[in-house]
Parts: sequence; structure tokens; C-alpha cells
Amino acid sequence: MEGKQDVAEGSEALTSPYVLEYTYRRSLGPVVGRFLTGLREGRIEGVRTASGRVLVPPTEYDPESGAAVGDFVSVGVSGVVQTWSWVSEPRKGQPLDRPFAWALIKLDGADTALLHAVDAPSADAMRSGMRVTVRWRAERVGSIHDIACFVPGDEVQAAEPVAPAEPVRRMKSPVHMDFTIGAGRTLSRFLEGVVQGKLLGRRCPTCAKVYVPPKGACPTCGVPFADEVVVSDTGTVTSFCIVNVPFEGQTMKLPYTYGSVLLDGADIPILHLISGIPADEVRMGLRVKAEWLPEGERQPTLASIRWFAPTGEADAPYESYAEHQ
Repeated sequence: MEGKQDVAEGSEALTSPYVLEYTYRRSLGPVVGRFLTGLREGRIEGVRTASGRVLVPPTEYDPESGAAVGDFVSVGVSGVVQTWSWVSEPRKGQPLDRPFAWALIKLDGADTALLHAVDAPSADAMRSGMRVTVRWRAERVGSIHDIACFVPGDEVQAAEPVAPAEPVRRMKSPVHMDFTIGAGRTLSRFLEGVVQGKLLGRRCPTCAKVYVPPKGACPTCGVPFADEVVVSDTGTVTSFCIVNVPFEGQTMKLPYTYGSVLLDGADIPILHLISGIPADEVRMGLRVKAEWLPEGERQPTLASIRWFAPTGEADAPYESYAEHQ
């Protein structure tokens, strides 16, 4: 989070850009795999249903009857725009870096429409019923992106040949979302406190529970929080998991431990890394303390705590954290 770094009533709410992304891998099966293999080789194939309809892009089952599809059918690389929408300001990751149209295109020989980009000079050049043709990428890998876009007209562009390769059986589907998060005033004060090495909570005037990080109102009682409370940066591990499986974008050396820490003075655990101890020695009841980044390196985020490490104290009795597992 970015914003002011003082803990004062009435300070401005923090905002921060946030990016959520991961790469999903999937097995394709014989139908979608063959479709993407065909794109890599510069052809487009659909499948024929029992009723004779040709589906492009192909599906493994007839969407109307649920029956398995039949033969593969080659269709044309040109077709007709059925409907379209103009994109005046393309976003990062979209097919073109200049204004373009998203369009549903029914290819010659197909009975269903394919959604793809049309590289038109302007919105005035787009209309339903217009003819468009595939523009292939020079380097194709077996992806819908092997079609760079469609262009107005019927002039067919020959696809550059590619070296023979194994059929496409798997694909990566990157997921990317970016947006701005508003922390709100209550959470902003908590984050500003983190910059100063303080953990601030809020106490419910009805049930007296202290929430860290704080919310605007008690989620149990539904009433606004009253007192602000400074809680300790020591606490008890109430539950944990050991991460042994590698994943894309991983930064921690395996194995590592992520756990729930019930801070002294709080009634709700927070999630954080547990370190300074072998993963197989982490346990419920382990007493831990926050290891902070140096003061000048802290930002308004819980990453300002590197991790929680053992204090050397005796384990907390089970009864003290039983309801927080």
C-alpha cells in the first residue's frame, strides 16, 4: 500500500495498485488439442454434430443435445462478422495495441461464431455482415493467439510453415487482473502503524473482541468499533501448513511454513510466514515474535514483517488458543 506514514486520526485512506495473476495449466483432450494443433499448422477445424451443424471453435459435446461430436471438418479462414464492439483504448495483453473491434465471426463452413479481434482502421469501417479474413502469426505455438487477428476483406494470407511437432496436448492460460484497492480509513491506520512497528487493533464495544487487522465494524455484532488497541507483536501459532509443492512465481525456498498467529491482546489470528525453525518443528502452541524490517525499509504492508520466529518460550497451553484453530 502507498500513502502517508503517520498514525493520526483523520489521516487519508491509503490506496494501492493490485495485480492478481497466475498461469493455469490444463490438459486439452482430443478435440480442443486437435483444434489448437491445426491453428499451429495454419488451418482451422471444427467438429460436426449429429444434426450436421459445424461448431467452431469445437466442443467435445453438442451443446444442444449433449451427445458426443462426430468428424472434424476444415472450415475457411474467411467469414462474416455477426456482431461487434469497438475498443477505443486497448488494455495491456489485448491482441492489438491500437483501437480494434471484438467481433463474433462465423467462418465459411461453420454454423457457430468465433470471438476474435478485427484490425479495422476505425469504428466507421466496422459493420455486421462485413467479410473478414485471418491474419496469422509468423510464429505459431498451438494457441488461439496463433490467429493474430482478422482483417477486413477476403484476401487470404498464407500461413508461414512451421516445423513438424508433436500434437498440442496441454496449454497455459495466464490469468491477469489489475485494479486499485482502497484500504479505507480503519485499515489505513493499521497499515500506517505497521510502518512505525506498531500493530493496531479495534475493540468491539459489545463483545469486547479485538480485531487485528481492524475492520470498520464488528462482523459478529454489527456495531462500529470503539477503542483502538495496540497489541503485541508476539503471539501463538494456532494452526499452520507446510508448503512442499513448487509453483510458478514461488520466491520462498521449499519447504516453508505459513500459519495463523494469535497476537497477544488480539482475538482473531493473522496469517503470516513462520520461520527461524525447521518446518517439521513448527507446531500449534508455538510462541513466536514478529521479525520486522529495519525502520527505514518498512512500507504500509504486512510484508514489513519478514516473518514470525520462535521466542524460545514454553508452548502456550491448548486452552488459550483452542477456539482460534
